[in-house]
Amino acid sequence: MVCLFLIAVLSISEAAYAQKKQNFDSIIKANTALMYKNPDKAIATGLELIKATGDNIDAKIRAYKLVSDGYSSKRDYEKSLEYVIKANELLPRTNNKLLKISIVAKTGIQYHQLKIYDKAIKYLDEAEQLCMEFPHKDSIHGSLGVNYIVRGFIYKDKLNCDIAISFFDKGINELLTASKIHKNLSNHASSLSIAKYNKGNCYLMMSDNKLAIKNFEESIYYAKVIKANSLQAFAQKGLSQVYSSEGNYNGAITILNDALRISKDVDDLVLNEELYRLLSVNYLALNKWDQYQDTRLKYLKNQTDLMKRERKSVSESLNEKENQEQKNIENCTSKFWGGITLLVLVLVFVILFFVLSIKKTKVAIAKLEQKISFLQNDTSDNGIKNGN
Repeated sequence: MVCLFLIAVLSISEAAYAQKKQNFDSIIKANTALMYKNPDKAIATGLELIKATGDNIDAKIRAYKLVSDGYSSKRDYEKSLEYVIKANELLPRTNNKLLKISIVAKTGIQYHQLKIYDKAIKYLDEAEQLCMEFPHKDSIHGSLGVNYIVRGFIYKDKLNCDIAISFFDKGINELLTASKIHKNLSNHASSLSIAKYNKGNCYLMMSDNKLAIKNFEESIYYAKVIKANSLQAFAQKGLSQVYSSEGNYNGAITILNDALRISKDVDDLVLNEELYRLLSVNYLALNKWDQYQDTRLKYLKNQTDLMKRERKSVSESLNEKENQEQKNIENCTSKFWGGITLLVLVLVFVILFFVLSIKKTKVAIAKLEQKISFLQNDTSDNGIKNGN
């Protein structure tokens, strides 16, 4: 009867755990899909999950990654790096190799976004090595795909577009393979959209408008799969630049206004700044002065807001560092005075030990002298008696 009761309790506990895990997974998935539409909500959810995960290390790591992804979507790359480093610190405590690959790769991505390329390559190499060591190859195509795409970004910045495109193609092929194996395009749609957008930019720089349009349109398609409004808006921005280069200013204006409409809730000042700048340029080309002045003012306002936000971010970062340094100073001061107190206590103990030892020795000597004196007196008395 007791065994049956224990089995029932364990079954209920396992069911509750499975339900809890399923709920956690669904929350992570829903907020990941929300990342490019409402990153602030994803960040808030991630912070709540960090508190709620308790001792579940894997869940806590994934929650940290969600927050990091949210800040990355908002282009607050320093804050994003802060949370992915917290996730890294927990990696020695997990046995989930795929999760390790994901976090190490994410760290490489953050260093790339901060343009710290040597560290980016270091983490990407580590992530690639973990992929190669993973026994189930069907599970690592997505991770390899992201790895190659980020390398493409780096080579695009540091070398040239021909090399970058070759890595974009390798990454895209890996992601499409992963999507085919798991029969789920949505898991990799955002990465595919980003890769196609950057590949389109490369072709735009190389003046190959036909291939640029093809890749921007494919980027828009993948963004729409997961309703990633900011990714779609960026792809439309790229497409508008092709139209402008071909003299199709009205077509460029139409697609830019649509990009503004769909990305209004994203609060991406960098994106908005670029959209208004390009709109003003196209209105100027058509001699539409009222619209030009209006969009130019909005461009300048976004530029100012972006500078304010960057200054605020730097100020907060400096304040945080100052607070940390103050805490370190306080800790050092506390340790110093703690050491002094301990040293004083040790000295007092040593002095007391010596005082007591000396006192004890004096007492012993006094007793010994008394005993010797007694023996001497006793001997003298015996001698006198014998002489008589």
